[in-house]
Amino acid sequence: MILVFLFGILIVPQVSYAQVDFNKRPDDDLGNVEDEFQEHFFEALKQKGIENYDRAVEELQKCLNLDSKNPVIYFELGKNYNKLKNFGAAEENLKEAISMQPDNAWFLDELYDVYFQQDDIKNALKTIKQLVKYHPDYKEDLAALYVREGKYKLALELLDELDAEYGLSESRDGMRNDIYSITGNADDRIDNLEQRIANNPNNEDNHLKLIYRYSQTGDRKNAYKAAKHLLKVKPDSRFVHLALYKFYLQDNKVDKAISSVKTVLTSPEINADAKAKVLKDFVAFVARNPEYQTDLIDITSLVDGDKDAQTHSDLGQYYLKAGDKAKALLNFKEALKQSPKDFKLIKDVLLLQLDVKDYNAVITDSERALELYPAQPILYLVNAVANNNLKAPKKAIESLEMGLDFLIDNPKMEADFYSELSIAYKALNNISKSEAFAKKAKDLKAQ
Repeated sequence: MILVFLFGILIVPQVSYAQVDFNKRPDDDLGNVEDEFQEHFFEALKQKGIENYDRAVEELQKCLNLDSKNPVIYFELGKNYNKLKNFGAAEENLKEAISMQPDNAWFLDELYDVYFQQDDIKNALKTIKQLVKYHPDYKEDLAALYVREGKYKLALELLDELDAEYGLSESRDGMRNDIYSITGNADDRIDNLEQRIANNPNNEDNHLKLIYRYSQTGDRKNAYKAAKHLLKVKPDSRFVHLALYKFYLQDNKVDKAISSVKTVLTSPEINADAKAKVLKDFVAFVARNPEYQTDLIDITSLVDGDKDAQTHSDLGQYYLKAGDKAKALLNFKEALKQSPKDFKLIKDVLLLQLDVKDYNAVITDSERALELYPAQPILYLVNAVANNNLKAPKKAIESLEMGLDFLIDNPKMEADFYSELSIAYKALNNISKSEAFAKKAKDLKAQ
């Protein structure tokens, strides 16, 4: 486009005359000047293309010596100086180009970029207001500059204008939400959503945003009302149940809550993180209301293949509190399969395995865990407890002595180490050492 424009300036229209001798050499040097100009200009474009901006500037200066009235040369100089971060020279040349062609959007856009890079918002605003006259697309950039200047009302007015003309967009919604967050004006945000719903009642996304915004401001009554309104407008909505199950639980409408939870957990369009949160909330509810344990079992069976590590871990904690160690261990193991390096899960599994007396599993799993965490004393301790219970005192002593090297400022665990050493040496019939370690353990526990 620039080259076409350039040639429109450079190439003089040729008029045909009779009996012209095209083999005759020109009497002036205009032809040579034009050739020289093009040579320097194309060399400048080439140098700019390989990011050799200093060399491009040199070639353009030669063009300028040949034709100082061509705005494209000043434009190209401005672009190269902009790349070189020589903003003063860039501004000077671009202004010269604009003085020749005030309505050229390319020239104005480059000047806007010069100001924007320098964070010169005042001049950037002035330039982009000129651009908006020729290209309404720049209105969104203008709104962004208004936000930076703290002119939020002007920005919102522009965003409203753009939404009305072009429809909604994620980028403008993001800017709008940034403004509401900065100003803390939740009422305006909610008013905007309610207006959108009035204009388009079938847009589920706006209903969901309104529910969320009411919930965020602590307006439970209107959030619940908005959720019920969405369910009325779109009875087949799945996402509305992400809010409804909570309201139903709070209102003790447990049957409806269970139905909503099942809807969420069986909906392929709802992501795994959201499902995990819903299941976690229901697990917590059943922990306080154990009479619904059967419903929890039914619900978890719906998502057996979809539960993430956190969900399994939460279920493990629930079953542990409920006294069902077998189910707790099963869920902790499932969580560990998905997050094999999670130290808390490793510890939970090992301690529960000790509790259910699965000593062989403790030894195998603790040795595997020590490959990951060789400086964790608890792993040496559980390994020793398992070995002591399996009548392998020498292995227990070896593990305990290694673990003590990593133990720092933990008197309670240190006492446990000495207690296990006492048991191991007693098994080896070394009574003096056994009693010495027993005394150390007792002294620590008395502190």
